[in-house]
Amino acid sequence: MLLKDEVEMLKKVPIFSRIAPAKLKLLAFTSDRVSFRDGQILFRQGDTGDAAYVVLSGTADILVETPAGQIKVADVDVNSIVGEIAILCDVSRTATVKATSSLEALRISKEHFLKLLTDFPEMAVEIMRVLADRLYHTTSELSAARSRQTQPEAVH
Repeated sequence: MLLKDEVEMLKKVPIFSRIAPAKLKLLAFTSDRVSFRDGQILFRQGDTGDAAYVVLSGTADILVETPAGQIKVADVDVNSIVGEIAILCDVSRTATVKATSSLEALRISKEHFLKLLTDFPEMAVEIMRVLADRLYHTTSELSAARSRQTQPEAVH
């Protein structure tokens, strides 16, 4: 894929939508294009957070290990970013991401990702929106699950 095509794809990603094309070209140039097969792991829960991934094509599942086993907590599709939490919070990976189709992604190193946030405060705001949205949905799902748990079972 040509650099200009990657720039066009990056413009469609909400967190990069307000960044100038020249800067997106630099991002595309300094990032690695990576491919994954269906079923292949992008990274595992507990791994060191060394990069974020922007999904250019394909889909994946976000999986979390629990005492009851692995559970799927979200779907990932085109224009999504994954892996940024471990970078931003300087913690190990909070989930496993597994491709559910052929997947192409741009791998942005921790160093480049943090520099982008420093250089483009508007990108930091978009990341906050993405994280706040995820937190809202997770909280809603947790709340619904807890209320189902505390519902008394119907007596027959």
